[in-house]
Amino acid sequence: MDNSVLVNENFSFLFEKDLLNEMATVARYKIVKKDEFLMDIGQEMTFMPLIISGAIKVFRTDNDGDDYILYFIEGGDTCAMTLNCCIKGAKSEIKAIAETDSELLLIPIHKLEDWLHFKSWRSFVFGSYNNRFSEMLEAVDSLAFMNMNARVLKYLKDKVLANKSEFLEITHNTISLELNTSRVVISRILKKLEIDNQIKLHRNQIEVINF
Repeated sequence: MDNSVLVNENFSFLFEKDLLNEMATVARYKIVKKDEFLMDIGQEMTFMPLIISGAIKVFRTDNDGDDYILYFIEGGDTCAMTLNCCIKGAKSEIKAIAETDSELLLIPIHKLEDWLHFKSWRSFVFGSYNNRFSEMLEAVDSLAFMNMNARVLKYLKDKVLANKSEFLEITHNTISLELNTSRVVISRILKKLEIDNQIKLHRNQIEVINF
């Protein structure tokens, strides 16, 4: 599909016409499949992603090499951590992996500052920072204050919103990896959540009842 059509169909509600025209000129369309890496730690930043459809999950890695999920980005969003690296001219500090098959527009990083004279772009950038900062605070609160049962349930509800379906095709092992805990703990918690009528367990699928 022509870039101009893609940009106008998906982002006209966010940006003014002149910016949309510039965006169509420089943007690169990309499809990423579920579980495909979009970005890894230490990778040189050459673009910032605008999500057309699908969802991307963003992780941070601690000094011990353990991954912690920070947030999901969906249609119409970008990644604040990416914006931060672009501004500093730094390499990536996050991992970004496709939660679902996703469509993206990749914007060259120098355009982040070049477009700040557009009011809609400034609002978008600052709004993205604010939204992602709130989500990172939630992630910190989850680690610091929630017990594991509550963390698992919040994680599942976030997945439902990102996937736009209460049926999640996910294994106990995947959950344990993304929450940095053991598979045995996850299996026990999921069984408890099922007894509490929060979820229903199916073969390689979890149905989230209350979200």
